[in-house]
Amino acid sequence: MKAEILNIRFLHEGWSRFGIAQVRLADGAVVEREIEDHGNSVGILPYDPERRVATLVRELRVPPLFAAGEQVQLEAPAGLIDDGSPEENARREAMEEVGLRLHALEFVGAAYSCASLTTEKIHLYLAIYGLADRTEAGGGAEGEHENIRVVEIPLAELAARADRAEITDLKTLTLILALRARHPELFHR
Repeated sequence: MKAEILNIRFLHEGWSRFGIAQVRLADGAVVEREIEDHGNSVGILPYDPERRVATLVRELRVPPLFAAGEQVQLEAPAGLIDDGSPEENARREAMEEVGLRLHALEFVGAAYSCASLTTEKIHLYLAIYGLADRTEAGGGAEGEHENIRVVEIPLAELAARADRAEITDLKTLTLILALRARHPELFHR
């Protein structure tokens, strides 16, 4: 017997939808499981191989504020996939959040951000940029109250933060580790 969703009762529908699914498991048991659904997303780690820096954002995230009192998260630029391909959305998010015009994107993978709760599959990319590619200030989309602060960090410092378990955003940690695995020469001093 395969597992199947018997019904879903949505409790809230806004930016995200929150629901309770009644599921029949493969062993025949019927259980309830929570679902958060807001669509798929992209995450990008823009890096300058010449200067050996990456551009990230500092932004308030209310769940870490609630859970641990964290005022800001250090994160790779990211956002929801609207219209178009994941690549087109990655380029748009990089421009909105950090003011970078990106060209070639190096696909890292697409994975569920938290498969036990959310339907979100995040498409992850590495992207080279240079000084001439910074064409806007960034800071987030107008009217979204993101209050994004753009930060450029040396790759060696980013690696050290990852090694000290100071990167608490999973997409960002994944992208840093992918960059180190694929381009280790960028991290030598």
